[in-house]
Amino acid sequence: MTDTFHDALVEPGTTDLPERFFDRFVFNLHPVDASSPTVLLGLGVHPRKDVVDGFAILVTASEQRNVRFSTALSATDGTNAGPFSWQVREPMRTWHLALGPNPGGMEFDLLWHARTPAWIGEVKVANDQGDPTSFAHLFQSGRYEGTLTIDGHRQTVDGWYGQRDRSRGVRTMSGGQGMHVWYQAQFPDRSIGFLLVETRRHERLLLEGAVMHESGELDTVVDVRHDLRFDENLDLEGGMVEVTTASGEVYEVDTDASARGGYMSGGGYGGHHGRSRGRDHLEHDVYPLDGSVAPRTLDSALTDRPAAFTWNGTPGRGIFEFALTRSRSYAYQPTLR
Repeated sequence: MTDTFHDALVEPGTTDLPERFFDRFVFNLHPVDASSPTVLLGLGVHPRKDVVDGFAILVTASEQRNVRFSTALSATDGTNAGPFSWQVREPMRTWHLALGPNPGGMEFDLLWHARTPAWIGEVKVANDQGDPTSFAHLFQSGRYEGTLTIDGHRQTVDGWYGQRDRSRGVRTMSGGQGMHVWYQAQFPDRSIGFLLVETRRHERLLLEGAVMHESGELDTVVDVRHDLRFDENLDLEGGMVEVTTASGEVYEVDTDASARGGYMSGGGYGGHHGRSRGRDHLEHDVYPLDGSVAPRTLDSALTDRPAAFTWNGTPGRGIFEFALTRSRSYAYQPTLR
């Protein structure tokens, strides 16, 4: 783990970067006591391709609305793309995020404030094909203030939870992964966050993260075991995760992932990020959450599921990001017995 991270995105015109270099942020927004509505948003810059692209996803009880936008990075000042704008008010502490009118019927004007320190690390993975993956990243828990407007109905979101992820470098992960989990369980005084990747042979490829306390403590995650339930379409239903930290704490956290939604194909995942679409490109679609859309049917299995958690009798909310390979050679196996 490192202790510094340059929080702002690289500026337009930055040179001497690798061909596949990217710089991206992702935020989510949800109530502390409900799974709906949940907002997932993100944006990335690809300087060598002169591309900036992003997305905003709204998940309700019945549907998922997706808005994707892209433009030439050189045509921006580095703080806006399409209907979306952002500003780092105070590095590692406060961001301003705003979404203007768009076909998805959702707008927002938000301030994200950190409530815990950030876990900062580096992902290095040798791939079956192509260059190795190497990028710095962080995740951090916060709370919001501001407004969220859905179909003209405005509501305040003061005190809502929100986790963020920042990543920068070269990401070319291709083949060999069996299960991916980015886990962010939010409780009143702490956030349990980790990244876990297993191979198709059920070997651990990557594990890093921490329990991030509002008091400022970072307790490194040293082991994760799991017993999860997936349906026939590779969609997560729920299950148990056991997290062990460096201090010796063991967190047994039950997950209810029955809310559906959070399919990141709606955000352009599945190989679409960084592709040039010219200036001012905007597209929109809607996924019904009636079982007809699932990780097996989309071009990416990656899912950021709004989830309810229970730890030691304490309720929590957050995002359980998961993806299982669709290879026939793989079947999920629990590690928690």
